Amino acid sequence: MKMNKDLEEITVVTLEQAVAAPYASGKLAQAGARVIKIERHEGDFARNYDQDVKGLSAYFVWLNHGKQSVCLNIKDSKDLKTLKNIISKSDVFIQNLMPGATDRLGINSKNLRETHPALITCDISGYGQTGPYSKMKAYDLLIQAESGLAGINGSPDEPGRVGVSVCDIAAGMTSYQAILQALIARQKSGKGRGIEVSLFHSLADWMNVPYLQNHYGKREIKRAGLHHATIAPYGAYTCLNGQLVLISIQNEREWARLCSQVLNKPDLATDKNFISNTKRVENRKNLDLIINESFNNISREKVIQKLKEADIAYGQLSSVEDLENHPQSNFINLSTSEGEIKILSPGAIISGENFNFGKVPFLGEHTDLIKKEFQS
Repeated sequence: MKMNKDLEEITVVTLEQAVAAPYASGKLAQAGARVIKIERHEGDFARNYDQDVKGLSAYFVWLNHGKQSVCLNIKDSKDLKTLKNIISKSDVFIQNLMPGATDRLGINSKNLRETHPALITCDISGYGQTGPYSKMKAYDLLIQAESGLAGINGSPDEPGRVGVSVCDIAAGMTSYQAILQALIARQKSGKGRGIEVSLFHSLADWMNVPYLQNHYGKREIKRAGLHHATIAPYGAYTCLNGQLVLISIQNEREWARLCSQVLNKPDLATDKNFISNTKRVENRKNLDLIINESFNNISREKVIQKLKEADIAYGQLSSVEDLENHPQSNFINLSTSEGEIKILSPGAIISGENFNFGKVPFLGEHTDLIKKEFQS
């Protein structure tokens, strides 16, 4: 496999830990950028979240392949000078320290851009650089709760956490796209740009639909479990032997086909209680009973066949083990200090090609090399 070289002329230095900033810099590394990851001597604490991947952390190997690991004590004047030297020769500086920490170290993003006008800086935090929550510690579950996501997620009986670090990932994705935009803008103007991203605001952006529905539609968004809160029928239904199948109806044509070809109840399509999506959501409980009664005595395979014939979108509830064996799953191989592993591939396929994304660095693997390169 070949290396992706789209950003091969770009150097990124990052003071990062955990998920959000490593996600952003990891995507830059996958695109061919040189990413210099600054770690404490004890390492990014995500290295120790678990030891599930041949003794390495699942989080760390996912987010940090293709980077150079450098151990610096940035409270030490010599190491801080090394960091400043690296920044002076970099295109992008990413950091997710607590707001105010870079001020105390003399590497405030605004001042860095004044000294290095072409530099792009990206400050990632929990709640933003200013405001009453700016100094609060913020982790994914806490932001899921504060942003309202946990309030609309889970079963009707209790709120729930999305099972992956969705707030961190949202912030990482937002940072990555903003950095790419800044790189394009710099090609035109020659000037860098300051970017501020927070977990809270990244996820709040994703919450716009329930916000708009609540604020303008005066609609209470209720937790719906494995059902869509504002579209019906859209969720999980029980077939013979308790097996679940999920269906999704997006328009009235599909609703009519579901009624006539799958449920064998053509008159249901024009029933006054189900004549529109709004009505179906209002009467979801009765609608679910009708659908479950139709499916309960039919095998999931038979239900799926009928859904296929009616061109109705469907899915099956998969486990993580099912995902590994799913016919649509793609994998890439990564090298680590403990041998080769495979991970699920990135979501974007570029020209149908597979790329070598580089190895997972061991702690401090490139310290001597980088110190020698940036010693003056």
